[in-house]
Amino acid sequence: MELHLVAAARPNLPKLAALWHALAEAGLPLRPVLLHTGQHHDPVLFGGHLAGLGLPEPDISLGIAGGGHAALTGRTMMAAAACWEARRPAAVVVAGDVDGALAAALAARKLGLPLIHLEAGLRCPDADMPEEINRRAIDAIATHHWAPDPASAARLRAEGHGEVRAVGNAMIDTLLRRLSAARSQPLPPGLLPGGYGVVTLHRAANVDDRASFSGLLHGLAAAARLLPLVWPMHPRAAARLAAHGLALPAGIARLPPLAYPAFLGLLAHARLVATDSGGVQEEASLLDLPCLTLRPSTERPVTLESGSSRLVPAPALPGAVAGVLAGRWPRARPIPLWDGQAGARMVAHLAQQPWCAA
Repeated sequence: MELHLVAAARPNLPKLAALWHALAEAGLPLRPVLLHTGQHHDPVLFGGHLAGLGLPEPDISLGIAGGGHAALTGRTMMAAAACWEARRPAAVVVAGDVDGALAAALAARKLGLPLIHLEAGLRCPDADMPEEINRRAIDAIATHHWAPDPASAARLRAEGHGEVRAVGNAMIDTLLRRLSAARSQPLPPGLLPGGYGVVTLHRAANVDDRASFSGLLHGLAAAARLLPLVWPMHPRAAARLAAHGLALPAGIARLPPLAYPAFLGLLAHARLVATDSGGVQEEASLLDLPCLTLRPSTERPVTLESGSSRLVPAPALPGAVAGVLAGRWPRARPIPLWDGQAGARMVAHLAQQPWCAA
């Protein structure tokens, strides 16, 4: 029997890798099949990350990329449905909350396939954020919900969802598996361990609006006078930087997007990270790396509660960096179930399903 693992965007890959490797070690009568929708499709954002995660090339590539939210969702849903009508899996696992994930989830349920949402139960106060709309919609139709922590599982149950299992954070499984190798990665020229900060930005609310992007650059410029910053720039941010006619401030070194081991190594040796990425918030928590989250809210409040992350508006960036350098940042507290065993818990849950034993 085939278990189809849907990857639409780069952040899905480390999560699915945890399940992929756990299945390979478990001996269940389920063959994991990686299905790539195509939303992130170039080597920079997808293909270049597979080898570093120990994943094969996708068995199935739908090739759906580009267009607005409605067009991408609709075309992906049609392609996924056609695929599963011809090649019906035992169940479908959808990771994350991008448009391709929502489209695959809709297609799976319309065909009566068991649907498992990996990373279920995340919630952000910003109800208009596209990812928030998607994750709520996926949770609403999923037949099984794999939550990354007990609080997310409790939230799902309070919302009335059935088949909820707190399995832990799959991203952390992959980080722990790859951390030793990542620490041995050479740093870019001119960087010394503990002597720099990392920047990542890609969310529409931060980079699509010129005024918002300019404000962040102003805050980063002041922060870079306190600590050199290095920015592996997402293609979306690079395109918006050029389109807005903005320049990168002095003290910030621009890098191309990095493969997973190189980026993890960069984080592991950094003094701090300033980011709008939920995945980086999670990685920083495990690494006990001060994380300046450049958003007004987050769907990962457990990282705030752990002490590793704080919500920092652009004008407050220099002060936050100064606080880190002065030692005014607490050690990160452990987060329940972020222990490298999420993959094993997911496999144990799969083994209990009647369609797995059929």
